[in-house]
Amino acid sequence: MCGIVGWIDYNHKFIDKTMILDRMAETLRHRGPDDYQKWIKGPAALGHQRLIVVDPRGGRQPMIREAHNEKYILCYNGELYNTEEIRNRLIEKGWSFQSHSDTEVVLISYMQWGERCVDHMNGIFAFAIWEKRRERLFLARDRLGVKPLFYSDHSSGFMFGSEIKAILAHPDVEERVDKEGLQEVLSLGPSRTPGHGIFKHVQEIRPGHFALWEKGKLTVRRYWNVVSQPHTHSFQETVERVRELFIDASERQLVSDVKLGTFLSGGVDSSAITAIAAEHYKNEKMGTLQTFSIDYKDQDKFFKKNDFQPDRDEAYIQLVSKQNGTDHTVMEARTEDLVNRLKRAVELRDLPGMADVDSSLLWFCEKIKKHVTVALSGECADEIFGGYPWYYRKEDQQRKGFPWIRSLHARESLILDDLNDDLDIESYMLRRYQETIDEAPVLPEEGRASQKHKQMFYLNMNWFMQTLLERKDRMSMGASLEVRVPFSDHRLVEYAWNIPWNMKHHNDREKGLLREALRGILPDKVLFRKKNPYPKTFHPDYTKAVCTWMNEIAADPNAPLFDLFDRNRIITLNQSEGKSIQTPWFGQLMTGPQLIAHLCQINYWLSKYKVRL
Repeated sequence: MCGIVGWIDYNHKFIDKTMILDRMAETLRHRGPDDYQKWIKGPAALGHQRLIVVDPRGGRQPMIREAHNEKYILCYNGELYNTEEIRNRLIEKGWSFQSHSDTEVVLISYMQWGERCVDHMNGIFAFAIWEKRRERLFLARDRLGVKPLFYSDHSSGFMFGSEIKAILAHPDVEERVDKEGLQEVLSLGPSRTPGHGIFKHVQEIRPGHFALWEKGKLTVRRYWNVVSQPHTHSFQETVERVRELFIDASERQLVSDVKLGTFLSGGVDSSAITAIAAEHYKNEKMGTLQTFSIDYKDQDKFFKKNDFQPDRDEAYIQLVSKQNGTDHTVMEARTEDLVNRLKRAVELRDLPGMADVDSSLLWFCEKIKKHVTVALSGECADEIFGGYPWYYRKEDQQRKGFPWIRSLHARESLILDDLNDDLDIESYMLRRYQETIDEAPVLPEEGRASQKHKQMFYLNMNWFMQTLLERKDRMSMGASLEVRVPFSDHRLVEYAWNIPWNMKHHNDREKGLLREALRGILPDKVLFRKKNPYPKTFHPDYTKAVCTWMNEIAADPNAPLFDLFDRNRIITLNQSEGKSIQTPWFGQLMTGPQLIAHLCQINYWLSKYKVRL
């Protein structure tokens, strides 16, 4: 994986362009610490920070090829999982290759098919191609949005980058957040509207979209979305097809020229990926698969069972590791490991995040990186197969608004009264919710119940899944670790989209269909285990540490947090250790110390980024 950056501008001199591009690219060094290269000619300046995974020599970027009396320059972040199929198709059409990298396949695909090249790709990607003679820029992002791509269509030119910070590094882009940006942070955070960059003049290419910039004009188009159509397969045929697609997606994502491992939480999703990867390693005589899990110091002492976390993971992890003969490592995080990375997690997201849910993942990825450069993870299964309680809980089905944001009253109770009146965060949140509901591709002839379930899946795919993918990308790339997500394979997502809810919820179980598809791959004890979310710490020292941080903020008369929130109400919340607000701020687990830490992160973000409101 890598970091890409670019700037198209007709006014600056070469020397200015070089210095500014270097500054923008340097902000992404964590994404690609192995190499930095740039290409600057005329109005275009492109930079590439590289993390080497495939073809160290042949994959260097920016990559340049010539054909059709045109020079094409590519900056690419991602991984193709059907490289050989596309390469063979292109060879049949007369193209030749100088490397075995997927980078060259991406570039020549564009040279052959133009903007429709993305239709041929199975993978995770964000890339930019500059056509030198025509002076046209093409940008594209993968279908599910695993890899990020931000841009700014600014008076100082058109800029793009893998992360917001690369654009903010340009001297002419202000760290300004207007009213709508504040509404995003306060009503939707830590999620955000698809395509919204929070900062003024910063936007994001949405998943499944590409953009063309030519002669100062930007055109953004959608090239992919799920399509509703009748599901004609029987239940058993559906089970077999899901199993087939999942195995194929997992095996495709095991290609690497560097060491690879898997996350293993003991849940259904990561355990299934681990089982497929371990079997593949044995069959291909690739040695023993390395697997990794996270735990917390003294978790056995302080763990508190609840509806969302009914048990601990370790027994299930051991069972899966033993059955598949993996070389397993448990990483045990201390309180200071989590607290010390809360600020860095904000810097990697460029926004306030999910507190220790982020910082623990960052620490975990840093530890994994000492063993492997690539890892596979289980994200996206819950969103496409119905793993969350809001898919089947009646109160969530009947409530209007995002089911993972039930904290609207709590948010309003903490925000300054005058600001509350101005922002009207409830109306803003409901507007964004309705936009997505209206966009969901449902069939008119479907019954109302079926339409509502599809709308819920569409909400999850475009919002909750994006928040988790963003978290995984930023924290893993913050440790220079490439993480792949087999359940985001677009063929699997397309197929699952039209499977009726009664099949997905087979036997009234979350992900009931997926569990049936994994029979024989996982032991029943794991296969029929109740869903457990990513583990969080229950250690009282963590609560103490974040409350101490908030005390320091509350004692600072210039703390920017109180430009948004009422100081006395925040102090009261902190004195209760977050217990005065029982509803999770976001998702299922952002309560108590996680809420305190999130508010601390907002203050740090406002201060560190010198945000102008």
